[in-house]
Amino acid sequence: MEKSPRIKMPPEVRQFVLNRDGGCCRSCGSTQNLEVDHIIPLAKGGTNDLSNLQALCRPCNRRKKHYVDPRFKRRFT
Repeated sequence: MEKSPRIKMPPEVRQFVLNRDGGCCRSCGSTQNLEVDHIIPLAKGGTNDLSNLQALCRPCNRRKKHYVDPRFKRRFT
């Protein structure tokens, strides 16, 4: 499995993901310190596609690290 390259996330993409996810963490519901996370990590073959991005608060994102959390599924729309 080849690692996908990390790209600088444009501010418009970040804002889209945060808006799409209702401005809250998909894990705990917090609205503080939100970050955009790769659902399937780049190191495990995930992509930079919008369907593989989600909003997580900093503490939840730090706990998740590079693991795949089975509670989250990629979004295909």
